[in-house]
Amino acid sequence: MSKFLLLVIFLLVTVFVIYSPNLIRLYKLSNLYNEKTIAYNFINMDKFFFISEPISASDNPYFFEESYINLPATYSLDGEEHNLIEGLEYFSTDGLIILHKDKILYENYWNGNDRYSKHISWSVAKSFLSALIGIAIDEGLIDSIEDPATKYLPDFKDTGYEGIKIKNILQMSSGVGFNEDYADPNSDINKFGRAAARGTPFRDFAKTLTNEKEQGTFNHYVSIDTQVLGMILESVSNMPLREYLSKKIWSKIGMESDAYYITDKTGVDMALGGLNATLRDYSKFGYLYLNNGSWFGEQIVPKEWVKASHTPDADHLMPNAGELSSSEWGYGYQWWVPGNPITDFTAHGVYNQFIYVDPESGIVIAKTSSNHRFRAEKEYSKAAHIAMFRSITNHIQQSISD
Repeated sequence: MSKFLLLVIFLLVTVFVIYSPNLIRLYKLSNLYNEKTIAYNFINMDKFFFISEPISASDNPYFFEESYINLPATYSLDGEEHNLIEGLEYFSTDGLIILHKDKILYENYWNGNDRYSKHISWSVAKSFLSALIGIAIDEGLIDSIEDPATKYLPDFKDTGYEGIKIKNILQMSSGVGFNEDYADPNSDINKFGRAAARGTPFRDFAKTLTNEKEQGTFNHYVSIDTQVLGMILESVSNMPLREYLSKKIWSKIGMESDAYYITDKTGVDMALGGLNATLRDYSKFGYLYLNNGSWFGEQIVPKEWVKASHTPDADHLMPNAGELSSSEWGYGYQWWVPGNPITDFTAHGVYNQFIYVDPESGIVIAKTSSNHRFRAEKEYSKAAHIAMFRSITNHIQQSISD
């Protein structure tokens, strides 16, 4: 064999060794939402991406009392009645749990899930990050949400986030340009996914974004906003996001199971949507917010922060804000406010992950899903879920009054 041929073989092997892991991740990413495998994928994200060290379960896990009820037969949407069980099936529900005050009233799993499955939260993780920002402010690690992000992230000068207030980042009003359309292969959110699969650090990607609108005037969903908040939190706490979450929330509210984050190649946690946990533990976080940040007498998240988190405080943040917002729902500090009425609020992730909280009735509903139709029916699926949750809430209140 000639020296030239040996050199060619050596170069080809070298290229394969260097680039094949990235190519494999890109291939897996392109097939992540395949209808036949999406349910499996969403509880096996550790097989697809870089992941963090585990967030350990609480040393004192809390178990809600169980007192089961039947679900209502129907829910109403746009003046029409729909079968609730058929709706849950249509939206590929993986798990559903309903809490009323301190009891589990309903818990069920589908599509290979069970109470131990660690399901991807997607943007439900944003609401966890918001709670941690509130705790960091209470601890004096962040001086004020009126501070610009660059006060804590000086390397973000000359980027789209220079001078942008933390409050406006929390409220998805940064003015940073970003296309969050999962159905568009050329959207920014899909570019972000491919960049991460190729090994680009989250921080480097965030620095490529530019500002398009005046901050604090228009509500537009930018997932990277949350990642920037995560960077601020890591900077002021001097620890990874997962460690701060473990110390300040996970260990304190009786989480039953370990959890983990998707990370970038450098080990930075995906604050914008990378948390993987069990449905029961997601519901506990909802229960914490139902009780204004208090866990059986211990204030975990400041009460004022919890209230502000689900209270839109400007016209562009209100439900049905029209041309002032790119969404029909209202927005607080990384929590959605569906509106009409404005008393309930929800964390929501793509493909229909939810932590829904209704303070009026004392009900929390946590739901995981693998809805392969989401990209084509995003707004319909969101509206249908709120209609289902409100039907369940009304049914429980009716059952209690009877």
